[in-house]
Amino acid sequence: MHPIGIDFGGSGIKAAPVDLSTGEFAAERERIETPEKSTPDAVAEVMAELLSRFDDQLSPVGVTVPGVVRHGVVSSAANIHKSWIGTDAHALLTKALGREVVALNDADAAGLAEARYGVAVNRPGLVLVTTLGTGIGSAFVYDGVLVPNSELGHLEIDGHDAESRAANSARKREDLSWEEWAERLTTYYRTVEALFSPDLIVVGGGVSKHATEFMHLIDIDTEIISATLRNTAGIVGAAALAADQ
Repeated sequence: MHPIGIDFGGSGIKAAPVDLSTGEFAAERERIETPEKSTPDAVAEVMAELLSRFDDQLSPVGVTVPGVVRHGVVSSAANIHKSWIGTDAHALLTKALGREVVALNDADAAGLAEARYGVAVNRPGLVLVTTLGTGIGSAFVYDGVLVPNSELGHLEIDGHDAESRAANSARKREDLSWEEWAERLTTYYRTVEALFSPDLIVVGGGVSKHATEFMHLIDIDTEIISATLRNTAGIVGAAALAADQ
């Protein structure tokens, strides 16, 4: 029996059972488009359909949410329907899916996955995992333990919300060269470095597949490396946390 991770994103909802001995999918990943009106009930219906595709009615389930999740309750909703704010995702999804469900922030799931199965395995001290995409997600893992809901994409830097200038969406929107973007990332990571003094910074998100284009241009003192799990990290981290409960 393998725990199942469900990664709820703005464009798609993906699910797969995860072999926790390796951090790899135990079956093919399934995906359904996120409903245009991504209300909690509509999303829960899609998740139930995804679970029905796996021949397993007992496994624990972990679900990522693109927002802050405190004790199972969602308190922000940047890229999903605003009705998620204040929703007890733990209670709603446990009822809708007919089994115990653990909900967590999507970047936190990615961070946990990298700490257990990716580039940060057995790394002591404070590891900061960032995901560069539409926004900037962040996760703190200290000696392998997740410290949730850091939300470092919303630091104010030079009078701007950090992710509005340094996310991968900003690079695309403003047609920045890799070098120009790396300058902004350097400013961002230097700020994070000064505030938290992490032992390691991991850069994830879809753009990490282009790591050779920009990573060497980020000029900071902290060791900074590219994530390895990339788009599987959310599912893997959610499944791992579900198995912990």
